[in-house]
Amino acid sequence: MTDRDVTSLPTSIDATQALLEGDGYVADRALSTVLFLSLKLGRPLFLEGEAGVGKTEIAKVLSCSLGRDLIRLQCYEGLDVASAVYEWNYAGQMMAIRLAEAGAGGAGLDRASLEAELFSERYLVRRPLLDALQPHPGGPPILLIDELDRADEAFEAYLLEILSDFQVTVPELGTIRAAEPPIVIVTSNRTREIHDALKRRCLYHWVGYPDAARELAIVSRRVPGAGERLAAEVVGFVQAIRSRELFKAPGVAETLDWAQALVELDAVALDPSLVADTMGVLLKYQDDIQRMQGSEVRRVLDDVRAELSAA
Repeated sequence: MTDRDVTSLPTSIDATQALLEGDGYVADRALSTVLFLSLKLGRPLFLEGEAGVGKTEIAKVLSCSLGRDLIRLQCYEGLDVASAVYEWNYAGQMMAIRLAEAGAGGAGLDRASLEAELFSERYLVRRPLLDALQPHPGGPPILLIDELDRADEAFEAYLLEILSDFQVTVPELGTIRAAEPPIVIVTSNRTREIHDALKRRCLYHWVGYPDAARELAIVSRRVPGAGERLAAEVVGFVQAIRSRELFKAPGVAETLDWAQALVELDAVALDPSLVADTMGVLLKYQDDIQRMQGSEVRRVLDDVRAELSAA
């Protein structure tokens, strides 16, 4: 059961944007529009973009703001039906067989009845995808299929039935269909291309890095302890180094982590030594950290401060 307040689906783009902002997610108009259409049309939403730009967070915010259960399937290489959809409780089935054999004695087993019992709902273990098709308190859940690009293409093909008809076929039981389809969010970091057949079943949106104004709004919302100057310099610095040739540019998640770390260090503004000491919060590869040391940090900071002064 859920103890969250249940909210009806938004009835406009503006209401969708307000719904997200109510839980601290600062979305642009394009994202709010495609999300509204996804909810209105009952279509899965496929979000693609670099890691750390807020794709997964959308599903979390929807779950919280709508009062719906969040069911998350984290994809990985080798993900199969038993882990993602369903499997049978083999231990329970074996126990039932032993008890049936002991109870039958020499009279023999009613094999047809036993088989029907063994492959019934009683012994079915529901994994995330099948669970999302079941009725839930407060309405259909939010189904997050996270980082689909990490899964194998065979599993991606298996999803086609679920995303088009919201049903799963269990050979022993038949087809299990959702009475009310879940709200589906699929994310990809684009480490490989997702097949067109799956994309056609979804509405699509590329989630890019935010511009400086929106990223500053995000930092102000999520890290309220950061002063105005610190927040502006953090955002300006991150925006500047994203244009550098880095192996992995920092996402919004890293911006928030860095801002929070600086707040914990009682920083009110950036300085070269503080940036150098905390660079491991912002960048995750040693080569990138090496590029942003010494004179390069000073150069970026000087440019950021000059731009802020001119604004």
